[in-house]
Amino acid sequence: MRRRDFLPAMLAPVALAQTQGPPPAGGSGRGGGGRGRGPLPPSDVKVAPRKGRIKQGVTGGVFGGLGTLDEQCREAARLGIRGYDLINTPEQWAVLKKYGLIPTMYQPPAGAGIGNGLNRKENHEKFEAVMHTVIDEAAANGIPSIITFSGTRKGMADAEGADNCVLFLNKVKAHAEDKGVNICMEYLNSKVNHPDYMFDHIAWGVDVMKRVNSPRVKILFDIYHAQIMDGDIVRNIRTNIQWLGHFHTGGNPGRHDIDETQELNYRFIAEAIADLNFTGYISHEYSPAMGHDPIATLKKAIDICDA
Repeated sequence: MRRRDFLPAMLAPVALAQTQGPPPAGGSGRGGGGRGRGPLPPSDVKVAPRKGRIKQGVTGGVFGGLGTLDEQCREAARLGIRGYDLINTPEQWAVLKKYGLIPTMYQPPAGAGIGNGLNRKENHEKFEAVMHTVIDEAAANGIPSIITFSGTRKGMADAEGADNCVLFLNKVKAHAEDKGVNICMEYLNSKVNHPDYMFDHIAWGVDVMKRVNSPRVKILFDIYHAQIMDGDIVRNIRTNIQWLGHFHTGGNPGRHDIDETQELNYRFIAEAIADLNFTGYISHEYSPAMGHDPIATLKKAIDICDA
């Protein structure tokens, strides 16, 4: 299964929590709660007081395939993390709550995926039912955001795909507004990781957001993907901040550590986001580089983004 595709609806959520394995080598991984390659023992990494202008979260890949969800949440909370993206079952949400974390981004089973998204009208009836259900679930469980995707082109013109996405989002935005839940469409690269993905340039996504014009329909701005496709990261964030609802991090190239070993200046990026009074989450979505301790790497990422 590709990294951002959803599992079929018939896969029971509890079974997912019990059987999901570690992320593939070299990928960031999505979700968490599976049986990793080994335990994640308590760390002796020292934690400094946090400034806290930015609310930081994690995805499962930052743990390098180690640990149970309980162990991951224990260490994340100790380091100052406040949320965990793409954790999707009540059983998993209970583990997060135990450590004072919240599920920050809901990835619904049977919802839109990378290859089969909102740009296809034939998907709308099915996806609309799913979206209404998960909006209610998110609101009831304190989950601020739901992830969704444009889908791939498969020969479709970008303008037609945008029209179809606007059509769908206009059908569900009132429910999201009523429940106070964000629907976030992810901006991905089509050059390296996701060939043919439609929402691969910021201008396309901003056009969709402007036409939907809802405070609860936003962009998931993945900084790694944005760097590959458009660059000019801080200017694009500043220009379009009203349309941005969530951020993901990852070093480029390779989607590994976000420190000085890659080309993005995440300290500057985080400061720019904080200065814009962004109230959502920045969640780390990278895989630690080969041989790097995942907890030390995560602490460093948090320090860098603690603007």
